[in-house]
Amino acid sequence: MNLFEVRRAIERKRDGEALADATIEALIAGYVAGRIDEAQIAAFLMACVLRGLDEHETETLTRAMIASGETVDLGLDAVDKHSTGGVGDTVSLIVVPLVAACGVPVAKLSGRALGHTGGTLDKLEAIPGLSTEMTIERFRALVREIGCAISSQSERLVPADKKLYALRDRTGTIPERGLIASSIVSKKIAAGARWIVYDVKCGRGSFLRTESEARALAGSFVRLTESFGRGAIAHLTDMEEPLGPAIGSGVEAIEARDFLRGTRRDRRLEAGIRHVGEAMLEIAGAPKERLQRALDDGSAYEKFVALVEAQGGSRSALEEMTPLPARLATAAQSGFVDSLDTVALGELGHDLVASEGAFAGVRLAVKLGDAVAQGEIVAELYGGDDAAEARLHAAVSIGAVQPRSRTLVIESIGSSSPSRITSAIR
Repeated sequence: MNLFEVRRAIERKRDGEALADATIEALIAGYVAGRIDEAQIAAFLMACVLRGLDEHETETLTRAMIASGETVDLGLDAVDKHSTGGVGDTVSLIVVPLVAACGVPVAKLSGRALGHTGGTLDKLEAIPGLSTEMTIERFRALVREIGCAISSQSERLVPADKKLYALRDRTGTIPERGLIASSIVSKKIAAGARWIVYDVKCGRGSFLRTESEARALAGSFVRLTESFGRGAIAHLTDMEEPLGPAIGSGVEAIEARDFLRGTRRDRRLEAGIRHVGEAMLEIAGAPKERLQRALDDGSAYEKFVALVEAQGGSRSALEEMTPLPARLATAAQSGFVDSLDTVALGELGHDLVASEGAFAGVRLAVKLGDAVAQGEIVAELYGGDDAAEARLHAAVSIGAVQPRSRTLVIESIGSSSPSRITSAIR
Protein backbone atom coordinates (compact mmCIF):
# COMPACT_ATOMS: atom_id res chain seq x y z
CA MET A 1 0.00 0.00 0.00
CA ASN A 2 1.67 3.22 -1.13
CA LEU A 3 1.38 6.72 0.30
CA PHE A 4 -1.33 7.75 -2.16
CA GLU A 5 -3.46 4.68 -1.39
CA VAL A 6 -3.17 5.30 2.36
CA ARG A 7 -4.23 8.93 1.92
CA ARG A 8 -7.20 7.91 -0.23
CA ALA A 9 -8.31 5.36 2.40
CA ILE A 10 -8.19 8.07 5.09
CA GLU A 11 -10.16 10.46 2.88
CA ARG A 12 -12.81 7.87 2.07
CA LYS A 13 -13.36 7.06 5.72
CA ARG A 14 -13.33 10.79 6.56
CA ASP A 15 -16.11 11.27 4.03
CA GLY A 16 -18.21 8.46 5.51
CA GLU A 17 -17.53 5.67 3.02
CA ALA A 18 -17.19 2.03 4.05
CA LEU A 19 -13.73 0.66 3.32
CA ALA A 20 -13.10 -2.54 1.36
CA ASP A 21 -11.74 -5.57 3.19
CA ALA A 22 -8.45 -5.42 1.30
CA THR A 23 -7.96 -1.77 2.25
CA ILE A 24 -8.42 -2.41 5.98
CA GLU A 25 -6.18 -5.47 5.84
CA ALA A 26 -3.45 -3.52 4.03
CA LEU A 27 -3.62 -0.63 6.51
CA ILE A 28 -3.16 -2.94 9.51
CA ALA A 29 -0.46 -5.07 7.91
CA GLY A 30 1.44 -1.98 6.73
CA TYR A 31 1.28 -0.32 10.14
CA VAL A 32 2.53 -3.41 11.99
CA ALA A 33 5.36 -3.83 9.48
CA GLY A 34 6.39 -0.17 9.84
CA ARG A 35 5.53 0.78 6.26
CA ILE A 36 2.76 3.20 7.32
CA ASP A 37 3.63 5.88 9.84
CA GLU A 38 1.74 6.76 13.01
CA ALA A 39 0.52 10.13 11.73
CA GLN A 40 -1.42 8.46 8.94
CA ILE A 41 -2.87 5.77 11.21
CA ALA A 42 -3.79 8.42 13.77
CA ALA A 43 -5.70 10.26 11.04
CA PHE A 44 -7.40 7.02 10.04
CA LEU A 45 -8.42 6.34 13.66
CA MET A 46 -9.84 9.84 14.04
CA ALA A 47 -11.83 9.37 10.84
CA CYS A 48 -13.20 6.12 12.32
CA VAL A 49 -14.22 7.94 15.50
CA LEU A 50 -15.95 10.71 13.56
CA ARG A 51 -17.66 8.50 10.96
CA GLY A 52 -17.88 5.12 12.68
CA LEU A 53 -17.20 1.57 11.50
CA ASP A 54 -20.05 -0.64 10.34
CA GLU A 55 -20.29 -4.25 11.53
CA HIS A 56 -18.61 -5.68 8.43
CA GLU A 57 -15.72 -3.23 8.69
CA THR A 58 -15.39 -4.08 12.39
CA GLU A 59 -15.24 -7.81 11.66
CA THR A 60 -12.67 -7.25 8.92
CA LEU A 61 -10.56 -5.08 11.22
CA THR A 62 -10.76 -7.75 13.94
CA ARG A 63 -9.65 -10.49 11.54
CA ALA A 64 -6.76 -8.34 10.31
CA MET A 65 -5.64 -7.70 13.88
CA ILE A 66 -5.77 -11.40 14.76
CA ALA A 67 -3.82 -12.21 11.60
CA SER A 68 -1.04 -9.81 12.68
CA GLY A 69 0.23 -12.40 15.19
CA GLU A 70 -0.17 -15.93 16.48
CA THR A 71 -3.20 -17.58 18.02
CA VAL A 72 -3.35 -19.97 20.97
CA ASP A 73 -4.67 -23.50 20.62
CA LEU A 74 -5.30 -24.44 24.25
CA GLY A 75 -6.10 -28.04 23.39
CA LEU A 76 -9.19 -27.85 25.59
CA ASP A 77 -12.38 -25.84 26.01
CA ALA A 78 -11.93 -22.80 28.26
CA VAL A 79 -13.85 -19.67 29.20
CA ASP A 80 -12.64 -16.07 29.46
CA LYS A 81 -14.22 -12.84 30.73
CA HIS A 82 -13.72 -9.18 30.04
CA SER A 83 -14.79 -5.98 31.78
CA THR A 84 -14.89 -2.68 29.93
CA GLY A 85 -13.32 -1.03 32.96
CA GLY A 86 -14.56 0.22 36.28
CA VAL A 87 -13.57 1.35 39.75
CA GLY A 88 -13.38 -1.15 42.59
CA ASP A 89 -13.84 -3.94 40.04
CA THR A 90 -11.98 -6.86 41.62
CA VAL A 91 -14.10 -9.46 39.82
CA SER A 92 -11.39 -10.96 37.60
CA LEU A 93 -9.01 -11.75 40.46
CA ILE A 94 -11.82 -13.58 42.25
CA VAL A 95 -13.86 -15.16 39.49
CA VAL A 96 -10.95 -16.71 37.56
CA PRO A 97 -9.86 -19.10 40.35
CA LEU A 98 -13.48 -19.48 41.51
CA VAL A 99 -14.71 -20.75 38.14
CA ALA A 100 -11.59 -22.89 37.70
CA ALA A 101 -12.34 -24.48 41.08
CA CYS A 102 -15.75 -25.40 39.63
CA GLY A 103 -14.05 -27.53 36.98
CA VAL A 104 -14.20 -25.06 34.07
CA PRO A 105 -10.76 -23.96 32.74
CA VAL A 106 -10.25 -20.19 32.52
CA ALA A 107 -7.77 -18.64 30.07
CA LYS A 108 -7.64 -14.94 30.97
CA LEU A 109 -5.79 -12.35 28.94
CA SER A 110 -5.89 -9.06 30.86
CA GLY A 111 -4.92 -5.42 30.58
CA ARG A 112 -3.52 -2.60 32.68
CA ALA A 113 -5.12 0.47 34.19
CA LEU A 114 -6.48 3.06 31.78
CA GLY A 115 -7.35 6.50 33.11
CA HIS A 116 -9.39 6.26 36.30
CA THR A 117 -10.16 2.55 35.85
CA GLY A 118 -8.08 -0.19 37.44
CA GLY A 119 -6.19 -2.90 35.56
CA THR A 120 -6.27 -6.59 36.48
CA LEU A 121 -2.56 -7.01 35.77
CA ASP A 122 -1.60 -4.15 38.11
CA LYS A 123 -3.70 -5.66 40.89
CA LEU A 124 -2.28 -9.15 40.44
CA GLU A 125 1.30 -7.89 40.22
CA ALA A 126 0.86 -6.15 43.58
CA ILE A 127 1.32 -9.63 45.05
CA PRO A 128 5.09 -9.83 45.74
CA GLY A 129 7.00 -11.95 43.23
CA LEU A 130 4.09 -12.52 40.88
CA SER A 131 4.55 -11.99 37.15
CA THR A 132 1.86 -11.81 34.49
CA GLU A 133 4.33 -11.94 31.60
CA MET A 134 4.60 -15.37 30.06
CA THR A 135 5.07 -17.11 26.74
CA ILE A 136 2.16 -18.55 24.83
CA GLU A 137 3.49 -22.00 25.72
CA ARG A 138 3.54 -21.21 29.44
CA PHE A 139 0.05 -19.71 29.28
CA ARG A 140 -1.28 -22.86 27.64
CA ALA A 141 0.53 -25.10 30.14
CA LEU A 142 -0.87 -23.29 33.20
CA VAL A 143 -4.44 -23.49 31.92
CA ARG A 144 -4.00 -27.21 31.37
CA GLU A 145 -2.11 -27.92 34.62
CA ILE A 146 -3.93 -25.83 37.24
CA GLY A 147 -7.06 -24.86 35.35
CA CYS A 148 -6.46 -21.12 34.99
CA ALA A 149 -3.96 -18.38 34.15
CA ILE A 150 -4.03 -14.59 34.01
CA SER A 151 -1.54 -13.22 31.50
CA SER A 152 -0.52 -9.96 29.92
CA GLN A 153 -0.66 -9.71 26.15
CA SER A 154 2.27 -11.56 24.58
CA GLU A 155 4.23 -9.77 21.88
CA ARG A 156 3.20 -12.66 19.62
CA LEU A 157 -0.56 -12.21 20.19
CA VAL A 158 -2.33 -9.46 18.22
CA PRO A 159 0.66 -7.09 17.95
CA ALA A 160 -1.52 -4.80 15.83
CA ASP A 161 -3.77 -4.15 18.81
CA LYS A 162 -0.85 -3.34 21.10
CA LYS A 163 0.33 -0.64 18.68
CA LEU A 164 -3.13 0.66 17.88
CA TYR A 165 -4.25 0.76 21.51
CA ALA A 166 -1.26 2.83 22.57
CA LEU A 167 -1.84 5.21 19.66
CA ARG A 168 -5.57 5.52 20.42
CA ASP A 169 -4.75 6.39 24.03
CA ARG A 170 -2.36 9.15 22.92
CA THR A 171 -4.62 10.61 20.25
CA GLY A 172 -8.02 10.67 21.96
CA THR A 173 -9.49 7.99 19.67
CA ILE A 174 -10.59 5.45 22.29
CA PRO A 175 -14.40 5.96 22.20
CA GLU A 176 -15.61 4.35 18.97
CA ARG A 177 -17.64 1.15 19.18
CA GLY A 178 -15.98 -0.68 16.27
CA LEU A 179 -12.48 0.17 17.49
CA ILE A 180 -13.33 -0.91 21.04
CA ALA A 181 -14.97 -4.15 19.90
CA SER A 182 -12.18 -5.12 17.48
CA SER A 183 -9.52 -4.42 20.12
CA ILE A 184 -11.15 -6.52 22.81
CA VAL A 185 -12.52 -9.37 20.71
CA SER A 186 -9.31 -9.82 18.70
CA LYS A 187 -7.38 -10.51 21.92
CA LYS A 188 -10.05 -12.86 23.26
CA ILE A 189 -10.19 -14.91 20.05
CA ALA A 190 -6.40 -15.07 19.75
CA ALA A 191 -6.07 -16.26 23.37
CA GLY A 192 -8.00 -19.42 22.55
CA ALA A 193 -11.07 -19.44 24.83
CA ARG A 194 -14.21 -21.12 23.46
CA TRP A 195 -16.63 -19.00 25.48
CA ILE A 196 -16.38 -15.36 26.56
CA VAL A 197 -18.41 -13.37 29.09
CA TYR A 198 -18.39 -9.59 28.69
CA ASP A 199 -19.15 -7.21 31.56
CA VAL A 200 -20.08 -3.91 29.92
CA LYS A 201 -20.17 -1.07 32.44
CA CYS A 202 -22.32 2.03 32.07
CA GLY A 203 -22.74 5.14 34.18
CA ARG A 204 -20.69 8.09 35.33
CA GLY A 205 -17.75 5.90 36.34
CA SER A 206 -17.58 4.16 32.96
CA PHE A 207 -16.29 5.14 29.54
CA LEU A 208 -19.86 4.42 28.41
CA ARG A 209 -22.16 6.91 30.14
CA THR A 210 -25.56 5.72 28.92
CA GLU A 211 -27.40 2.41 28.79
CA SER A 212 -27.95 2.79 25.05
CA GLU A 213 -24.19 3.10 24.42
CA ALA A 214 -23.48 0.09 26.61
CA ARG A 215 -26.25 -1.97 24.98
CA ALA A 216 -24.90 -1.25 21.50
CA LEU A 217 -21.36 -2.24 22.49
CA ALA A 218 -22.55 -5.39 24.29
CA GLY A 219 -24.46 -6.45 21.18
CA SER A 220 -21.36 -5.83 19.06
CA PHE A 221 -19.26 -7.99 21.39
CA VAL A 222 -21.67 -10.91 21.16
CA ARG A 223 -22.22 -10.76 17.39
CA LEU A 224 -18.54 -10.27 16.64
CA THR A 225 -17.53 -13.14 18.93
CA GLU A 226 -20.11 -15.42 17.28
CA SER A 227 -18.70 -14.55 13.85
CA PHE A 228 -15.50 -16.31 14.93
CA GLY A 229 -17.35 -19.44 16.02
CA ARG A 230 -17.27 -18.70 19.74
CA GLY A 231 -20.04 -18.36 22.32
CA ALA A 232 -20.63 -15.15 24.25
CA ILE A 233 -22.77 -13.57 26.95
CA ALA A 234 -22.71 -9.83 27.70
CA HIS A 235 -24.03 -8.17 30.85
CA LEU A 236 -24.77 -4.46 31.16
CA THR A 237 -23.82 -3.44 34.70
CA ASP A 238 -24.13 -0.24 36.69
CA MET A 239 -21.07 1.93 37.33
CA GLU A 240 -22.67 4.92 39.04
CA GLU A 241 -20.64 3.92 42.10
CA PRO A 242 -17.58 1.69 42.62
CA LEU A 243 -18.37 -1.99 42.27
CA GLY A 244 -16.47 -2.93 45.42
CA PRO A 245 -15.12 -0.96 48.39
CA ALA A 246 -11.38 -1.30 47.65
CA ILE A 247 -9.75 1.12 45.20
CA GLY A 248 -6.05 0.78 44.35
CA SER A 249 -4.05 -2.14 42.97
CA GLY A 250 -2.73 -3.65 46.20
CA VAL A 251 -5.80 -3.04 48.34
CA GLU A 252 -7.90 -4.67 45.62
CA ALA A 253 -5.60 -7.72 45.63
CA ILE A 254 -6.13 -7.89 49.40
CA GLU A 255 -9.90 -7.58 48.85
CA ALA A 256 -9.78 -10.53 46.42
CA ARG A 257 -7.75 -12.63 48.84
CA ASP A 258 -10.09 -11.92 51.74
CA PHE A 259 -13.18 -12.56 49.65
CA LEU A 260 -11.94 -15.95 48.46
CA ARG A 261 -10.94 -17.14 51.92
CA GLY A 262 -14.20 -15.87 53.38
CA THR A 263 -12.91 -13.34 55.89
CA ARG A 264 -14.66 -10.37 54.24
CA ARG A 265 -17.25 -10.29 51.45
CA ASP A 266 -18.78 -7.03 50.30
CA ARG A 267 -22.39 -7.52 49.19
CA ARG A 268 -22.23 -5.43 45.99
CA LEU A 269 -18.95 -6.97 44.89
CA GLU A 270 -20.35 -10.43 45.64
CA ALA A 271 -23.38 -9.73 43.46
CA GLY A 272 -21.09 -8.77 40.57
CA ILE A 273 -18.98 -11.89 41.06
CA ARG A 274 -22.01 -14.15 41.11
CA HIS A 275 -23.47 -12.68 37.92
CA VAL A 276 -20.20 -13.08 36.02
CA GLY A 277 -19.29 -16.45 37.54
CA GLU A 278 -22.72 -17.93 36.91
CA ALA A 279 -22.62 -16.70 33.30
CA MET A 280 -19.20 -18.32 32.82
CA LEU A 281 -20.52 -21.64 34.15
CA GLU A 282 -23.78 -21.36 32.21
CA ILE A 283 -22.11 -20.78 28.85
CA ALA A 284 -19.71 -23.68 29.53
CA GLY A 285 -22.62 -25.97 30.47
CA ALA A 286 -21.64 -26.37 34.15
CA PRO A 287 -24.09 -26.18 37.10
CA LYS A 288 -24.25 -22.72 38.71
CA GLU A 289 -24.53 -24.30 42.16
CA ARG A 290 -20.83 -25.15 42.04
CA LEU A 291 -19.93 -21.51 42.75
CA GLN A 292 -21.17 -21.55 46.33
CA ARG A 293 -19.66 -24.96 47.00
CA ALA A 294 -16.23 -23.77 45.80
CA LEU A 295 -16.44 -20.75 48.11
CA ASP A 296 -17.69 -22.77 51.08
CA ASP A 297 -15.18 -25.63 50.90
CA GLY A 298 -12.12 -23.41 50.37
CA SER A 299 -11.28 -24.85 46.95
CA ALA A 300 -11.65 -21.43 45.27
CA TYR A 301 -9.08 -19.90 47.61
CA GLU A 302 -6.70 -22.85 47.13
CA LYS A 303 -7.04 -22.42 43.37
CA PHE A 304 -6.09 -18.74 43.80
CA VAL A 305 -3.02 -19.78 45.80
CA ALA A 306 -2.11 -22.26 43.05
CA LEU A 307 -2.39 -19.52 40.43
CA VAL A 308 -0.26 -17.14 42.52
CA GLU A 309 2.43 -19.79 43.07
CA ALA A 310 2.44 -20.87 39.42
CA GLN A 311 3.01 -17.24 38.36
CA GLY A 312 5.91 -16.59 40.72
CA GLY A 313 4.30 -15.55 43.99
CA SER A 314 3.93 -17.50 47.22
CA ARG A 315 1.22 -18.33 49.72
CA SER A 316 3.10 -16.54 52.48
CA ALA A 317 3.55 -13.37 50.42
CA LEU A 318 -0.14 -13.41 49.53
CA GLU A 319 -1.28 -13.91 53.11
CA GLU A 320 1.07 -11.32 54.60
CA MET A 321 -0.09 -8.44 52.40
CA THR A 322 -1.41 -5.43 54.32
CA PRO A 323 -2.31 -1.89 53.23
CA LEU A 324 -0.48 1.20 54.42
CA PRO A 325 -1.60 2.62 57.80
CA ALA A 326 -5.14 3.95 57.58
CA ARG A 327 -6.32 7.52 57.94
CA LEU A 328 -10.04 7.53 58.83
CA ALA A 329 -12.37 9.84 56.92
CA THR A 330 -15.59 10.63 58.78
CA ALA A 331 -18.90 12.21 57.79
CA ALA A 332 -19.10 15.95 58.40
CA GLN A 333 -22.89 15.78 58.75
CA SER A 334 -25.71 13.28 59.10
CA GLY A 335 -27.81 12.26 56.12
CA PHE A 336 -27.63 9.88 53.17
CA VAL A 337 -24.81 9.13 50.75
CA ASP A 338 -26.47 10.69 47.71
CA SER A 339 -23.53 10.63 45.31
CA LEU A 340 -20.18 8.92 44.92
CA ASP A 341 -17.90 10.52 42.33
CA THR A 342 -16.58 7.27 40.90
CA VAL A 343 -14.13 8.92 38.51
CA ALA A 344 -12.64 11.07 41.29
CA LEU A 345 -12.32 8.03 43.57
CA GLY A 346 -10.62 6.02 40.83
CA GLU A 347 -8.21 8.87 40.11
CA LEU A 348 -7.44 9.24 43.82
CA GLY A 349 -6.64 5.54 44.14
CA HIS A 350 -4.46 5.71 41.01
CA ASP A 351 -2.56 8.76 42.25
CA LEU A 352 -1.97 7.27 45.73
CA VAL A 353 -0.54 4.07 44.23
CA ALA A 354 1.65 6.08 41.85
CA SER A 355 3.08 8.21 44.67
CA GLU A 356 3.21 5.79 47.60
CA GLY A 357 3.25 2.27 46.20
CA ALA A 358 0.92 -0.63 45.55
CA PHE A 359 -0.58 -0.78 49.03
CA ALA A 360 -1.82 2.80 49.09
CA GLY A 361 -5.43 3.45 48.17
CA VAL A 362 -8.95 3.74 49.52
CA ARG A 363 -11.50 1.44 51.12
CA LEU A 364 -15.03 2.80 51.23
CA ALA A 365 -17.16 2.05 54.28
CA VAL A 366 -20.41 3.30 52.71
CA LYS A 367 -22.45 2.78 49.56
CA LEU A 368 -24.80 4.94 47.57
CA GLY A 369 -28.00 5.44 49.59
CA ASP A 370 -26.56 4.49 52.99
CA ALA A 371 -27.66 6.51 56.02
CA VAL A 372 -24.72 7.98 57.92
CA ALA A 373 -24.40 9.90 61.16
CA GLN A 374 -22.06 12.83 61.72
CA GLY A 375 -18.64 11.47 62.72
CA GLU A 376 -19.30 8.02 61.26
CA ILE A 377 -16.44 6.51 59.21
CA VAL A 378 -17.14 6.77 55.48
CA ALA A 379 -13.77 5.51 54.21
CA GLU A 380 -10.25 4.46 55.10
CA LEU A 381 -7.46 6.26 53.28
CA TYR A 382 -4.25 4.24 53.00
CA GLY A 383 -1.41 6.70 52.64
CA GLY A 384 -1.93 10.22 51.39
CA ASP A 385 -1.99 13.59 53.13
CA ASP A 386 -4.54 16.25 54.00
CA ALA A 387 -4.99 17.08 50.32
CA ALA A 388 -5.78 13.43 49.53
CA GLU A 389 -8.29 13.34 52.37
CA ALA A 390 -9.91 16.52 51.02
CA ARG A 391 -10.23 14.84 47.60
CA LEU A 392 -11.87 11.85 49.27
CA HIS A 393 -14.40 14.00 51.11
CA ALA A 394 -15.20 15.88 47.91
CA ALA A 395 -15.98 12.57 46.18
CA VAL A 396 -18.44 11.38 48.86
CA SER A 397 -21.53 13.57 48.94
CA ILE A 398 -23.96 13.43 51.87
CA GLY A 399 -27.41 15.01 51.54
CA ALA A 400 -30.81 15.07 53.16
CA VAL A 401 -32.63 12.93 50.57
CA GLN A 402 -31.98 9.21 50.09
CA PRO A 403 -31.44 8.41 46.39
CA ARG A 404 -33.35 5.61 44.72
CA SER A 405 -31.80 2.15 44.76
CA ARG A 406 -30.04 0.95 41.61
CA THR A 407 -29.93 -2.43 39.88
CA LEU A 408 -26.44 -3.82 39.38
CA VAL A 409 -27.18 -5.94 36.30
CA ILE A 410 -29.30 -3.94 33.88
CA GLU A 411 -29.59 -6.40 30.99
CA SER A 412 -28.05 -9.57 29.55
CA ILE A 413 -27.39 -10.42 25.90
CA GLY A 414 -26.41 -13.97 24.93
CA SER A 415 -25.33 -16.08 21.98
CA SER A 416 -28.12 -17.57 19.93
CA SER A 417 -26.81 -21.12 20.28
CA PRO A 418 -23.77 -21.38 22.56
CA SER A 419 -24.06 -25.17 22.90
CA ARG A 420 -23.41 -25.61 19.17
CA ILE A 421 -20.48 -23.20 19.01
CA THR A 422 -17.17 -24.66 17.86
CA SER A 423 -13.72 -23.39 18.78
CA ALA A 424 -12.34 -23.18 15.24
CA ILE A 425 -11.37 -19.79 13.86
CA ARG A 426 -13.02 -19.48 10.49
